Amino acid sequence: MCFFFSLIPATICVVVGYFVLFSATMTQGPVQTFGYILAGWVFIIAVFFPVMGAYVSMAGLCPIETMMKSMHSAQAGRSSPIPIGKIVNG
Repeated sequence: MCFFFSLIPATICVVVGYFVLFSATMTQGPVQTFGYILAGWVFIIAVFFPVMGAYVSMAGLCPIETMMKSMHSAQAGRSSPIPIGKIVNG
């Protein structure tokens, strides 16, 4: 689950990286070099998000998964569902 949520900031970083790379091609001199370096760092950071999301998911450290398991274990404690008559009549 954490892996899929890590794709959101990775996508944002890739879009920003392409914008910086495109902007760097329109400049000259040291600003162009700085733009290429900055775009490279943004792409490296974009790769970092899914890699760490996959690690957290595979290691079982995902807090979303833990929260979902705790909600399902609370439901498993009931032996039978609540009858509809009790909900309507109180």
